[in-house]
Amino acid sequence: MFSRGMSVSSLMERAGLGLATWFLERSELLKSGVLVLIGPGHNGGDGLVLARELYLNGVDVRVWRPMELRAKITVKQWSYVKWLGIEEIHGFPDVTENRLWIDALFGIGQSRPLPEEIGKLFIRREKSHPARLISLDIPSGICSDSGKAFSGGNAVASSTITLGLFKRGLVQDKALSNVGHVERVDIGIPQKLLDDLSADLPRLVSQTDQVTQPWPIPPSAAHKYERGRLLIMAGSDYFRGAALLTIKGALASGVGSIKAFLPDAVASQIWQVVPEVVLAGTFDKEGFSSNVFDGFPIDEEFKRVDCIVIGPGLGSSEWLWPFMNDHLVNFEGLLVLDADAINKVGCSKNGWKWLLSRKGPSWLTPHRAEFRRLFPDINLQTPLDEAVAGAKASGASILLKGAHSVVAEPSGKSWQLVHTSPFAARTGLGDLLAGYVGGVGALGSAIGLDCKGELLSVAGFMHAKAALDSKSGSSASDVALVLKDLTSYIQQRDHSDNWHMKMF
Repeated sequence: MFSRGMSVSSLMERAGLGLATWFLERSELLKSGVLVLIGPGHNGGDGLVLARELYLNGVDVRVWRPMELRAKITVKQWSYVKWLGIEEIHGFPDVTENRLWIDALFGIGQSRPLPEEIGKLFIRREKSHPARLISLDIPSGICSDSGKAFSGGNAVASSTITLGLFKRGLVQDKALSNVGHVERVDIGIPQKLLDDLSADLPRLVSQTDQVTQPWPIPPSAAHKYERGRLLIMAGSDYFRGAALLTIKGALASGVGSIKAFLPDAVASQIWQVVPEVVLAGTFDKEGFSSNVFDGFPIDEEFKRVDCIVIGPGLGSSEWLWPFMNDHLVNFEGLLVLDADAINKVGCSKNGWKWLLSRKGPSWLTPHRAEFRRLFPDINLQTPLDEAVAGAKASGASILLKGAHSVVAEPSGKSWQLVHTSPFAARTGLGDLLAGYVGGVGALGSAIGLDCKGELLSVAGFMHAKAALDSKSGSSASDVALVLKDLTSYIQQRDHSDNWHMKMF
């Protein structure tokens, strides 16, 4: 914006006025007065415009400037604030005061620890009055790109009000304890500039995207096999529940047909629990049971499905990967690898390079430890960077699970989920996700959609939203019921406007 003629002072005014509106709409925060911590650069200038506007609206405002001001425009804002009569705090502020602290010390581009005394001040403030500090743009002492907290103390915000666009560091898992609730204040970025943004920039996926998210919609007259055919291979004697939860996820997706290879211990009872699932075969610790295909070759069985999900709860099953390796390479449909299947690939002779030999598209749904086993040489600053690097290298789209899960595709495009449930890190949610992802992928494949990152991000978003919306509990079984209802709602929307082709 600056390079196209926008002045720094004009943008600072827009930022400060937007911030003032946000605070004045939350007057309960301001009842005990505010202390604005002013930094030497433009972030400090934004804080001074905010201090001025709050003061002019009758709020008890004080300002504190621990360092010499460097930016000329911030110096001018300081002179005006002082002329207005806003009180300046000399020495270090009292951490025991109840007034709200507004952190405008350092914005984007922080690359080193805070001055020692300021870091200690933030530590004392958090101990004395937790949840009584709000940061502007990014908490002081946090890297705006990686979300890393520098050593020596840093701001712990109940909310962070970011300006313009979300900063990557704000939504990384490692920053969540410092940024609190993140909200964005518009500073008037024109649509023309947004349209010119690189497609490789990560897209943030939030609750509001339920309205515009794409969804695979088959023709109205499509029969069950034209609505996606899914094959699941999951569970073991030790992890019997994983198979059922994977199937529940698949059922919630609305996929037309589900078959499953299940451990003997599960297979004998599955028809009583989920009668919609066709039992394709069984296996035990030694391998597939006899006559599992009734003489039908496994490659022919694979040709009858659009997607295979393999991995949840398989456990050791040492026989499995050598047996399935070549068949899965030749499978031309979508392959979803989760949990133990990812570990098998990581431990195999070629490691992740095995994925490059696949004839069809692949989706991976690892958590951080599984990702590291599969890609031991990828160790970057953020899960976002790592997922993109892994996807580019392997040719697979990757959903890297975390508090704020990340999706990346081989082209370099990426998506990051936010507004997720802090209570959903529980046993079984990953199994549910794998089944749901597979169902959505099968449905997309059946109608000819590319099985790339966007469709995977849609499935990940729906799973995250169901966990957030679940009122009865946060267990996988509770979330499965909400996921089913949420998907049904999406399926029944008015599709006359090509919902299934819309982009985030």
